[in-house]
Amino acid sequence: MSSSARSALNPTSRAAHLEKLAATSANNPLDIFIVGGGVNGAGAAFDAATRGLSVGIVEMNDWASGTSSRSSKLMHGGLRYLQMLDFTLVAEALRERDLLISKTAPHLVKPISFMFPMKNVFERGFIGSGIALYDAMQIGHREVPIHKHIFSKGLAKDFAGLDPEKNSGAIEFYDSRMDDARFVAMLVRSAVNLGAAAANYTKVTSYLKDGDRVVGAAITDLETGNEYEVHAREVILAGGVWTGEEQDRAGADSGLQVLASKGIHITVPREAIEAKDNTGIITQTEKSVLFIIPWDEYWLIGTTDTPWKEDVSVPTATSSDIDYVLEKANDVLRRPLTREDVIGVYAGLRPLLQPVKKSDGASTKVSREHTVMEVEPGLSAIAGGKYTTYRVMAEDVVDFALRGTPDAPKTKTRDIPVIGGAGYEEMRVRATALAGKYGIDEVRLERLLFRYGSLLEDLFALMDENPELAEPLTDAPRYLRAEIVYAARSEGVLHLADALMRRTRLDYETRDRGVSAAREVAEILAGELGWDEVRREAEIEAYSTFIAARLEAEHTTSDAEAAALLENVREIPAR
Repeated sequence: MSSSARSALNPTSRAAHLEKLAATSANNPLDIFIVGGGVNGAGAAFDAATRGLSVGIVEMNDWASGTSSRSSKLMHGGLRYLQMLDFTLVAEALRERDLLISKTAPHLVKPISFMFPMKNVFERGFIGSGIALYDAMQIGHREVPIHKHIFSKGLAKDFAGLDPEKNSGAIEFYDSRMDDARFVAMLVRSAVNLGAAAANYTKVTSYLKDGDRVVGAAITDLETGNEYEVHAREVILAGGVWTGEEQDRAGADSGLQVLASKGIHITVPREAIEAKDNTGIITQTEKSVLFIIPWDEYWLIGTTDTPWKEDVSVPTATSSDIDYVLEKANDVLRRPLTREDVIGVYAGLRPLLQPVKKSDGASTKVSREHTVMEVEPGLSAIAGGKYTTYRVMAEDVVDFALRGTPDAPKTKTRDIPVIGGAGYEEMRVRATALAGKYGIDEVRLERLLFRYGSLLEDLFALMDENPELAEPLTDAPRYLRAEIVYAARSEGVLHLADALMRRTRLDYETRDRGVSAAREVAEILAGELGWDEVRREAEIEAYSTFIAARLEAEHTTSDAEAAALLENVREIPAR
């Protein structure tokens, strides 16, 4: 069986994975059971699977449906952490970024240049020294070009969208970008390819204990209501902003306190800001860092950094958030952006870590560095960190869970690419030759290679089987009909929202947030997933209602108002 078939996520494989989890027992436990299907959980599952361990992972919603699908879409070293003198974190992130570009995920992580605009010579000297240090920390493993200074004439040529009255030039340096939700889905498939059992829409309802020790979990398949017990030698909690809730469920007396900080992003058309291809902007605001990132036919602009006190399930952008991002972007742009330019908006919650004894109320400094902690015997939790260092975090938490195990196997994630990465360069050559056969132009081909890597072979096979699948979606022509079929057959889609929000990104790439494409996509999914007309219409109605509530929330002025509008609205039909 090919790795593509072996790693496929669909209702049939999901049922088989749940049966595999249910077949565990006290005498036949998994080595590792992971709770949480964001980048930390998916990364840990892949790490453990590369060691030859038996692995299970569950996620109560869709893969990457929380923070891990709502990031700035960057794999970067974290230039701003140099200001905090956090040299270790930056050096680690730069090494990991370059490993992803060069070896482990060349299809998913792509270099991108950024202009850091300068107002005067003093700023150029101060910021320039920091960027020079950033570059110097990459000696020996550089996968991107070195920085260079850009002056007024060069700025007008390379990034005409920057206001020459406000910016005397810039420093151009490099980092990389990725599609966060796709990255997580590929990690899950990579783990499954190596034998892991994985089930989304599966919730932990309690933790199994033998005395004081956690020895597994009771889970519920939210699609069917079926309940199972999963036994494991070690359980890893990768709950992000839900960490506290899960620790309470496990009855932990101590643990990790994770604070939620909201960050929002907007998208605007590429023609709204004039610049050369694959070049963005990074600058600082009083609250956060502002990124203006080229994202296919759009610009992705963010972010904010504000405390979130509402339900962590419904992070929502307000009108004030959107206006703030527009204001900060306009501080450096020649042509001011307005609300009419905004195509899409999304909000996510950063899990900011404070390790504390929950009983004593002590607090410590909030950090972006990760921490692993045994919150109960047999239950290890991980929180904090940043996207770029997911592999290091995964290695650390699995090492921690295996501590004391004689001859514990070591990770192989430095050497085993994320699925779609092996054979990527060969696929590029073949795809270029085949593109004309399927009527695929160069822009679309690059987009497909970025989304699928060597797995693009699977899409070609679908189009050979049914040439109509080579046609674009009518109301979302950036995507082919084959991509929706593939999402249902191989990428774990169970609901319309999964396809519109995470396998594609239509909820922020179209002005109506994917609603106009919903019926066509639902009809394709219905044929693949066996939906009847009632189920199909329920999926369309649920998604449309959810988007309407989110759009209404974007006109509110407070988090409480915005969250209230989505409190009783879900992106999928009620069960």
